[in-house]
Amino acid sequence: MKTKIVESSGPVVLVGGGECHDDALAVALSGNNPVVAADGGAERVLRLGHMPEAVFGDMDSLSGDIQTQLAPGVLRPITEQDSTDFDKCLRHIEAPLVLGYGFLGARLDHQLAAINVLVRRPDRRCVLVGPEDVVCLCPPDLTLDLGPGERVSLFPMAEAGGLSEGLRWPLEGLHFRPGGAVGTSNEAVGPVRLTFATPSMLLILSVAHLNALVSGLEHAPRWPARA
Repeated sequence: MKTKIVESSGPVVLVGGGECHDDALAVALSGNNPVVAADGGAERVLRLGHMPEAVFGDMDSLSGDIQTQLAPGVLRPITEQDSTDFDKCLRHIEAPLVLGYGFLGARLDHQLAAINVLVRRPDRRCVLVGPEDVVCLCPPDLTLDLGPGERVSLFPMAEAGGLSEGLRWPLEGLHFRPGGAVGTSNEAVGPVRLTFATPSMLLILSVAHLNALVSGLEHAPRWPARA
């Protein structure tokens, strides 16, 4: 069955079944943004008193009892096993930003799979929000309002080079690649600007800077879809 894309002119909150603090998620759900769940993430959304607009996935983690509590038309099964539930959700959401809760923490393999999807779908702008960190794929040009000493970590998912302003250790002249040079534990010395030519660099900040990241992404150019 063909599933309808969830479309929104504002951010969409996407909830998975991984580690997530209920207090942080409750704040995210308290706004007027549409809510989408990945498979078992629907149980968490219902428990916090909200009805997801859609639930995508193969439904192997969603009990029959929870499925009966969902409104008609919300459950949208996708049975193919070639992609993760996170990928199934992300490719069916059309929005300027997706905030993903429940995809970081707990199982490392699940975290790596979600991060891999960020790189595979650079046109679907998404920030993964975890208990300690927020992670996104760096856009072509990003400005962040950060104070001196704040952690700015960069991790390449392919060969990458970039330009920077406001970092303690500038990026100019460095060649990043998996298994080679990475840019973790850098520091801001004031507002930061990052520029990259390819969609291959992950940005990792403290979760305390989620709002600063969202604000920066609002004004950042987007990557095109991969061919």
